[in-house]
Amino acid sequence: MRKIYLLSTFFAFCFFGYGQEDGSSFAGAIKLHLKKYNAQSDLAFENKDWEKGQVLFDSLVSNYLIGTTFEDYTLKSFEKRKIKLSSFKKPVFILTYASWCIPSKGEVPALNKLAQKYSKDVKFVILFWDKKHNVKKIARKFNHNITICYAHETYKNDANIVANLKHTLGFPTSYFLDQDLKVVNIKRGGAQPDNKSTYVKAYTMNYNAFREGLGSLLIEKNITDEQLTTN
Repeated sequence: MRKIYLLSTFFAFCFFGYGQEDGSSFAGAIKLHLKKYNAQSDLAFENKDWEKGQVLFDSLVSNYLIGTTFEDYTLKSFEKRKIKLSSFKKPVFILTYASWCIPSKGEVPALNKLAQKYSKDVKFVILFWDKKHNVKKIARKFNHNITICYAHETYKNDANIVANLKHTLGFPTSYFLDQDLKVVNIKRGGAQPDNKSTYVKAYTMNYNAFREGLGSLLIEKNITDEQLTTN
C-alpha cells in the first residue's frame, strides 16, 4: 500500500457514542484508550519516528484490543445486500480499504491466492469505505472467494461501523477475528514494497504479511512452510 491513511484517526474520539465502555467490546476498548494513543502517535509521526509509531500501534493492539469482541455488524455486499458477521460461522479476516487507496504491487494477487487456499477455514472480507458505485470497478480485481462490502457515512445504519472502524485505526487495516468475533490480531494492511521492488518480491512480501496474520486464525494448520507461488 502506498501509505497508511491515518488522518481520520486524529479526529476519531469526537465521533464515539457507541458500544460499551468497559473495554470488553472492541468499541469500548477503543473509546477508553484511543485518545492517549492518538496523542502519542501524532507526536511520533510529527517527528517522523515511524518505528515508534509502529511500536505504539502494536502496543495498543496487544495490550487493549486483542481479546475484545466486535459488534455483530451488518455489512452490505455485492453478493448479498446485507449480511451479519455472525452468519459466516467461521473466523473472519476483514481488510479495510477505500477505492482511492491504491493497493501496492502484488497485493491483490496475494490476497486472491490466500483466499483460494483458505476460504474453507476463514471468511475473507474486503470492506471499502466508499459508496457502492465507487467500488464496482476495483471489486472486479478480487476473486469469488473474497466477499466485497462497502460502507459510507451517508448510508443509513452505517454510522456505527464507520465511527468504530474507519475513524479509529485508519486504513488499510487488517482485523483477524475468531468465529465468536473476538479480536485475535490487528495489523496495518499488507506489506509496503518500494517502487523498485520486482513483482515477485512485492507479491511475496504481501503474501507473507497477510499469511502471518492468518496464522493466528489457523493455528492448527502448518502454513509457515508452504510453497510460495506467483500463479
